[in-house]
Amino acid sequence: MPIEGEYEPSQLEWVRDQVEAYEASGGTEANTLRDTGIPVIIVTMRGASSGKVRKIALMRVEHDGAYCLVASYGGAPKHPAWYANLVADPMVMIQDGPEPHDYRVREVSGDERAEWWERAVNVFSPYAEYEVSAAEHDRIIPVFVAERV
Repeated sequence: MPIEGEYEPSQLEWVRDQVEAYEASGGTEANTLRDTGIPVIIVTMRGASSGKVRKIALMRVEHDGAYCLVASYGGAPKHPAWYANLVADPMVMIQDGPEPHDYRVREVSGDERAEWWERAVNVFSPYAEYEVSAAEHDRIIPVFVAERV
């Protein structure tokens, strides 16, 4: 079931441009995070407050058809804005290649979080540094698992 409604692009120009280029090319362009060379996915969600459609690019951390969505915000003291969107409405679309598909996300904890966290750090090693920074602010970085509906 596609997420429909008024789309409000990111306020960050580079995010807007990446999402637009990724979607327009079916995932053949703008498919890595900036200069890192690390593959990304496009996650479409509904804004918790606005109800508008929102889109972001996140690191591609995939295992057996499920994806890990890490709300790191670079280890900042607070969660990224999109965290509240996923908590409010766990239905998202993920585009990993030419077409988006429907997924349901759930925040994980304990051993399951540790397993997904290790996978995420293996893809993007700075997550380990972000975890230390977040902990200095008494924040645990939320980890979601997205499973296809």
